[in-house]
Amino acid sequence: MSTVTRESFDSLHALRNSASPLIWNCPFVLPEWMSTWWQHFAANSEPYLIAIRDGGDVLGVAPLKIDGDTASIVGSDNVCDYLDLVVCPGREEALCNAMLDDLKQRNVKRLNLGLLRPDSIVMTKLAGIARARGADVGMTQEDISAEMDLSATFEGYLEVLNTKQRHEVRRKLRRLHEAGRIEYRLSNGENDLNGSLDRFMHLFSLARDEKARFMTPEMESFFRSLAAEMAGIGLLRLGQLDFDGRPVAMVMCFDYNDSVYLYNSSFDPQYDSLSVGLLSKVFCIEQSIQQGKKRFEFLKGNEIYKQRLGGKEIPLSRCQIAFA
Repeated sequence: MSTVTRESFDSLHALRNSASPLIWNCPFVLPEWMSTWWQHFAANSEPYLIAIRDGGDVLGVAPLKIDGDTASIVGSDNVCDYLDLVVCPGREEALCNAMLDDLKQRNVKRLNLGLLRPDSIVMTKLAGIARARGADVGMTQEDISAEMDLSATFEGYLEVLNTKQRHEVRRKLRRLHEAGRIEYRLSNGENDLNGSLDRFMHLFSLARDEKARFMTPEMESFFRSLAAEMAGIGLLRLGQLDFDGRPVAMVMCFDYNDSVYLYNSSFDPQYDSLSVGLLSKVFCIEQSIQQGKKRFEFLKGNEIYKQRLGGKEIPLSRCQIAFA
């Protein structure tokens, strides 16, 4: 007989660091990420963090928030590329049924869950279980993500690209190296985190499009807090491309479960003709390969460079569940 226990971000953090076989399948569901989001964006939401237990074993975690009679996973589309529940392999049905039973007792009428990968627990298990229990379940694709499996070598990666894109990447790399002195370096945030973030934010402020409008003071505060949290658990990677000793492009990534997640990037438009924004990502891919990573996640958005650099589209959908 499974039981439901109320949790906190601190207790979820302890669970993640225990010997539990729980699968935290992406950075966006980690307790450190969710607690940082909560501090900056939760507003008047009520936390609803529960664990499903069978004796001393934790079967799964539902990290939810409640607004009125609607529950959703902690996070938001603007800073969390996709979300999901947390579960031990093979215990998905137990988690979903116990969660739905407990939400019913709380008089929750709706679940608004998204964005979600097609292989998420919500899409593969919860939606069908809720439908079988008489709920109205709707799914709508709202965005795409992009990812690719990494080759063992950088040359092997280039061979995966089509002929045109492989030629373009090599041409751009050659032109950049011919134009000046190039250095790409990667930091895990242990040294000079604030300085690295200052450079990242400065380059971000130079953008001429919606990127500059995105980085409001509130958003910058979140980014800095998130970077510090992710650095604290060893996941942050800040890549910096220098041209003649001057930083001209940066990437913010997270190194998690043999995958590199390209979370955001910035560059100096003065060097746009040298494709420094694109090539900073190419250097990041190269370094990921050198470190033996298995997958590169370009994450949410349909920017054309993701396809050109080998990314394969993954649909992201929203699942809405309404109870009678």
